[in-house]
Amino acid sequence: MKKMILAAATVALALGAGPALAKKQLVIVVKGLDNPFFEAINQGCQKWNSENAASEYECFYTGPASTSDEVGEAQIVQDMLGKADTVAMAISPSNAKLIAQTLKTAAPTIPIMTIDADLSSEDASLRKTYLGTDNYLLGFKLGEYIKAKKPDGGTVCTIQGNPGADNILRRAQGTRDALSGEKGIAALAGEGGWTEVSGCPVFTNDDGARGVQAMTDILAANPDLDAFAIEGGWPLFGAPQPYRDLFRPLAERIASGDFVVAAADTIGDEVAIAREGLVTALVGQRPFEMGYKAPQVMIDLIEGKTVEDPVFTGLDECTRETVDTCIQK
Repeated sequence: MKKMILAAATVALALGAGPALAKKQLVIVVKGLDNPFFEAINQGCQKWNSENAASEYECFYTGPASTSDEVGEAQIVQDMLGKADTVAMAISPSNAKLIAQTLKTAAPTIPIMTIDADLSSEDASLRKTYLGTDNYLLGFKLGEYIKAKKPDGGTVCTIQGNPGADNILRRAQGTRDALSGEKGIAALAGEGGWTEVSGCPVFTNDDGARGVQAMTDILAANPDLDAFAIEGGWPLFGAPQPYRDLFRPLAERIASGDFVVAAADTIGDEVAIAREGLVTALVGQRPFEMGYKAPQVMIDLIEGKTVEDPVFTGLDECTRETVDTCIQK
């Protein structure tokens, strides 16, 4: 009898302790778990957890298995908003309009922010702030590197990700503005001496191998192409060997500045590729910093503190000459 009472007391204690031990979830939903860029965000999230083990909050990282699964990401956002322990959410929208519609339908009462990628300007009121890269500035810098090597202009192709990703669209606009010296041109047709070739922009859906194949096709059709602006580093970090195989025969043209390849990001093999002289310049984001800062920004929003909008993380610029010192430690 005593054993039964003791067992019952133990179960009751365990059940009673459960809710007290559960932490409030600061949820980060990314475009896909297959992308090393987002894994760096996860590492930042986990570092925050390790440094704040006694906190009532926990950073929880999730997303669809594939970066191309827009509907899957929207479903995860909806599911996580339905959980009682979700107290704030940071979303990297793969498809800005789809995520905006999901938020409109769910009408969450918890603080929502965006991370890495933002909603479109007309839907910005659906989130409290954006944390991440100044995407327009990143794209503008890519354009500046290209223009510095080819001041008289030429032909260019932009390599983009998902056509619904607002962050990539902003980068592409920054690149066009830098090259043309004008604002808001939808496609370059001689402005500033620059023309976008037929078949561009190329949308890869964040697939590195698809990006390399697209660039192979563009070069075959345009052997005298002057520049690629790669608005996300997918071909370099997602398919590094095929990328090397494609551009190694063009190494001398890249070294001389006759052919320019400016690419976003500094993750995976990208810095090594810059060291090998197979890309002119990298403009890198700081995804680890995004993941590390996001929990505190969400807590500030929960507590009603004033949070700037946007909250920008910095950029790292790398060339062949600066690869050993260009990344912020």
